[in-house]
Amino acid sequence: YSVAYTDDKHYGDSVYSIRSDETQIKTELYKNGPVEAAFTVYADFLLYSSGVYQHTSGSSLGGHAIKILGWGVENSMPYWLVANSWNQDWGDNGFFKILRGKDHCGIESGIVAGAPKLN
Repeated sequence: YSVAYTDDKHYGDSVYSIRSDETQIKTELYKNGPVEAAFTVYADFLLYSSGVYQHTSGSSLGGHAIKILGWGVENSMPYWLVANSWNQDWGDNGFFKILRGKDHCGIESGIVAGAPKLN
């Protein structure tokens, strides 16, 4: 990648919250791309490798910020497609799917997005 850091640096113009509503989140993703979210990580999440994650056991380990990229359905289960920051050797090559539409682990409660600063 040969672009200099200063030439590839971009800024946001404004930050805004998205209502905790599946349709609103999907609309934001469709219109403006990925959104930032936070959710509660439980011990069983550390073992995730594939499928749609649903917390079943283990204690809360704290909050974690992630990026929601999109949505889908797997085996009749709606999910959010999410990018994690724990590298490619975790989860499904650094990504995971989590139950959509139920505010599972608080994933739909703290959604924020930003508008880019246009020159």
